[in-house]
Amino acid sequence: MLFCNTGNPQASLTAEDLKANLFSALDKIGKRKKVLVIGPDITRMYSRAGELTYMAYQYYGDKLTDILPALGTHVPMTHDEIKTMYGQTPVNLFRNHNWRTDVVTLGNVPGEFVKKVTDGKLDFDWPAQVNKLLIEGGFDLILSIGQVVPHEVMGMANYNKNIFVGTGGQEGINRSHFIGAVCNMEKIMGRADNPVRKVLNYASENFAKHLPIVYVQTVLAPDAQRKMQTRGLFIGDDIECFNKAADLSLQVNFIMLDEPIKKAVVYLDPHEYKSTWLGNKSIYRTRMAMADNGHLIVLAPGVKEFGEDKQIDALIRKYGYVGTEKVLAAVKNTDDLKANLSAAAHLIHGSSEGRFKITYCPGKLTKEEIESVNFEYDDLNEMLDLYNPANLQNGINTMPDGEKIFFISNPGMGLWAYKNKFNQ
Repeated sequence: MLFCNTGNPQASLTAEDLKANLFSALDKIGKRKKVLVIGPDITRMYSRAGELTYMAYQYYGDKLTDILPALGTHVPMTHDEIKTMYGQTPVNLFRNHNWRTDVVTLGNVPGEFVKKVTDGKLDFDWPAQVNKLLIEGGFDLILSIGQVVPHEVMGMANYNKNIFVGTGGQEGINRSHFIGAVCNMEKIMGRADNPVRKVLNYASENFAKHLPIVYVQTVLAPDAQRKMQTRGLFIGDDIECFNKAADLSLQVNFIMLDEPIKKAVVYLDPHEYKSTWLGNKSIYRTRMAMADNGHLIVLAPGVKEFGEDKQIDALIRKYGYVGTEKVLAAVKNTDDLKANLSAAAHLIHGSSEGRFKITYCPGKLTKEEIESVNFEYDDLNEMLDLYNPANLQNGINTMPDGEKIFFISNPGMGLWAYKNKFNQ
């Protein structure tokens, strides 16, 4: 059922708009005794999920007993991050999710189904795993709050990804990421219907019907002045809510170009991007727009590590971003990468397959570290002087020397492609 369906490409929803629509939807849902909120962490700071969570707290008061950030493989939020993102929401309500120890398995999507949706590429079972709090907490409402935006693994982020990946377990996260990588991310990004989503939808329909989940989903996009605008709010308890949000997201977050980009400069906000695990959105989201032999420059002042998870960080350092063929060979022939398929998927996603050059300009990783994982390196301060984000607009810029570049201020807010590449 759809409880809220508001927005369009020109909309600019205010905090008052969000609160009025959320409260109206919660009125329709009816009284609840015990409520859990599942929201994003600081890596989705601009989703407005923090504000919406506080609004839900205002509505329910002490009946909202727990908030579980959908960390997936990310590190737990710090006290300061919680205050920055979630404002006045009481910090004592927040719980940490451990993807290795805190999960239960609701059921297994059969290998026959996985084989069918992947056109025979994979045939393993997929475990539908969630944090045990969802099952043991005695909640009569679970509010899953987040943003729908193009995504490299799921095609479009949010909906049941927030549940099965955000609060999921090691095996489920690993295998879902690997499905996305093996099935070609360029055939998945920007598409709400794809092999990975089909697997998650099977799990929702067959194993999670008993969970009282209602999805609260925003759609945002930057305006011409790079100020984030909320274009839509969709609240519902089934896939219709997600599909409507995804349709709007494609209109405002997917930038289709007539020509490929020869040189792109992408800026990674240091508050949001501290690892290449996240920062490689600069690669994922632009790869369908980059010209053959083009150049992608990543300005990454906050990047201090490769993976937020220490085991994943070690695997990235060991194998590097070396392309699909070499990564798949390593999965086949080595036990450590075979046991961590999400890391393998990430290594595939983070390579240009030799098609264009990637130069990382990190704030807190050395030249040796960057080059060891198969990226090129340049000095951050020198590149910030040359390409000052404060002086650039999103899209095509002509530099003082006549050079043309394509600038992106936040790769997490969109997807870029040129028409011939996307339609292949």
